Amino acid sequence: MLAQVDYDKCIGCQTCAKVCPVLAIKIENKKPVINAEMCRGCAACEQRCPQYAINMVKREEPFTVYVDPSTVDAEKIEELCKKARLHPEQIICYCTATRAEEVAAAILKGAKSPEEISLQTGVRTGCKVECIEPILRLLEAAGITPEKPDGYQWYGRTPTVWEIPESVKEKYSSRGFYFDEDIKLLDKVLAAKSSRKEDK
Repeated sequence: MLAQVDYDKCIGCQTCAKVCPVLAIKIENKKPVINAEMCRGCAACEQRCPQYAINMVKREEPFTVYVDPSTVDAEKIEELCKKARLHPEQIICYCTATRAEEVAAAILKGAKSPEEISLQTGVRTGCKVECIEPILRLLEAAGITPEKPDGYQWYGRTPTVWEIPESVKEKYSSRGFYFDEDIKLLDKVLAAKSSRKEDK
């Protein structure tokens, strides 16, 4: 799909540009201009436009959005994922079924922001809510601190179970929360061999 603007309805509020997860919408002369090559058809702009001035239309030619993890050193992908406390084969975007290894591959190939990663992999082009957190963790693990765009694209980085302070663990241990047991189980998941390593 591709976003198209109905300029007769558009009031130039710029909401569309502020919600685009790949920054495919630029404002020129107070009106949105959509870069068709960058648009990933997520419909965030259509859904958020207060004037219903954006419509999703079928593209003439479909295309695939994907970074092939096999084109990057598997050990580097695994190292980056483990540093971010993610298994390489773990799905981090349920809407697009994007795995951590694909995002790691995009980062190792030079992507330096959630927007660049989304453009290359398609991650964050579904609900756009939960997958920002593992993306930020992977960027952080790579030593990259991206600059947040002027908009509503990011929900932010949330703490993982490994980052919960001891005082919080102690406070909730009597209420049925067993963080240390959760950490042990999740560490086992992280240590599991990936299928790419088993193939070798």
